[in-house]
Amino acid sequence: MRSLNIHPTGIALRPNNARVLIRPFIPGDTARIVNILGRALALSEAEIEEQLVAVTEDFGTRHLNLRTFWRRHFDRVKGYVFSGRPLSEARQLYIGALFSGEYALESAALFNPSIVPHPDQSGLAEGELRFILSLRATGEGHISSIEFRTGIIHADHSITMEEPSRFVTAPKLNPNPTYLKTAFLHKLMEMGFENDWSAAVMTSLGDNFTLSELETAIRKAVRGSGPLPREVQRTMECVRWLAESNYEVHFDPSVAVSERIIFPVSSNESNGMEDARFVRFIEDDGSVIYYATYTAYNGRAILPQLLETTDFLSFRARTLNGRAVQNKGMAFFPRRIGGRFAMISRQDDENLFLIYSENPHFWSDPQLLRRPCHSWEAVKIGNCGSPIETEAGWLVITHGVGPMRKYCIGAMLLDLEDPSKVIGELEEPLLRPEGNEREGYVPNVVYTCGALVHRGQLILPYGISDVTTKIVTLEIKELLAAFTRY
Repeated sequence: MRSLNIHPTGIALRPNNARVLIRPFIPGDTARIVNILGRALALSEAEIEEQLVAVTEDFGTRHLNLRTFWRRHFDRVKGYVFSGRPLSEARQLYIGALFSGEYALESAALFNPSIVPHPDQSGLAEGELRFILSLRATGEGHISSIEFRTGIIHADHSITMEEPSRFVTAPKLNPNPTYLKTAFLHKLMEMGFENDWSAAVMTSLGDNFTLSELETAIRKAVRGSGPLPREVQRTMECVRWLAESNYEVHFDPSVAVSERIIFPVSSNESNGMEDARFVRFIEDDGSVIYYATYTAYNGRAILPQLLETTDFLSFRARTLNGRAVQNKGMAFFPRRIGGRFAMISRQDDENLFLIYSENPHFWSDPQLLRRPCHSWEAVKIGNCGSPIETEAGWLVITHGVGPMRKYCIGAMLLDLEDPSKVIGELEEPLLRPEGNEREGYVPNVVYTCGALVHRGQLILPYGISDVTTKIVTLEIKELLAAFTRY
């Protein structure tokens, strides 16, 4: 393969450990919670005011809406407060601060980017495109979250990035989200919890129901039944786990894009939300929704999940269902193929597969698309984001793992009408870790979760050894000409 003219943009996004999020810090031991509260209640009102002033001065310049988070965290422990008198606002805030802590989201790494057009393309010059870049931020304990940046690709293909805010903000969790009964039932069946008790709960609910309606149905199902059999207890735990895993969050529009952080919410993603692959999906009627598949990790097991948004302010997290929901690296095509949704996936941690579905939440019957065939991908291959539509075919950016677990970025081309046909590929990597790009948190890795094409150029952001992120560009015509045709 002849050498490709890959153009560095000079953009490098590096971890900044000064960007810190306020998280609840609530001990699992009830006695410790009560002891902390006891010490706070023993202080006089004057001492409380003094302490509150001190902690506000210490942390007030590091966060926006600091007291909002202290109030939220006080609400989480106020049930343990045993006091005969109402608590002053200052005491409540001080208690909230006692059960709060900072977390440096990107202290370890800022990598594995995905890029999509911004929902708002207003106010641009001709030939410009505003984009949103998602990033995997990793901090203490290797907990990963999703961050965002925004920028503009200019008509001459130069790129400017909006300076990220010093602050970060987690979204507000909807306390009463809605659920789709068909998806709920399918997942219960898939997990082996389709029984008389779950049927009794689900039958009493409508086609769409809320968390509060679900809790009411559960209480009715167990009322007066005495000690619950183990099977019923496990089913109830599964129903509540499923409800927790399908959640809704919302950012206030005043929060800048770079301040928006999606931090793990449910127990199945408690150790991280990894490698979100965003795609701007256009329905047959022209409506647009952004999907992002990501890997939920709880420290023991992984679970592919789905984020949905139309505006990058409100997000729905959904479990994916079906036999094909396995392993990592699921990525949507940006439109239906022959009336069906389509996805590239890796079922077996080795090969690439193609899956079709009538519903974006249900995936079964994967078909083998391609096996590893070059030395630089001899261990395994996978996708590096959603396929990109070109006149020549579907461009799929891939990654290959070779000797010494060296990760390289490659590419292949699929037939536009029948993506099960591979019609071209690069025999050599498009990008490989070289020089100082080999060194990092996880050495010898280049990796991306999504690229885009603008005015004939491939805009390719990529992570370097699980530490930092760069962006390069490449002429699409030149890339396509380098493919070995089948």
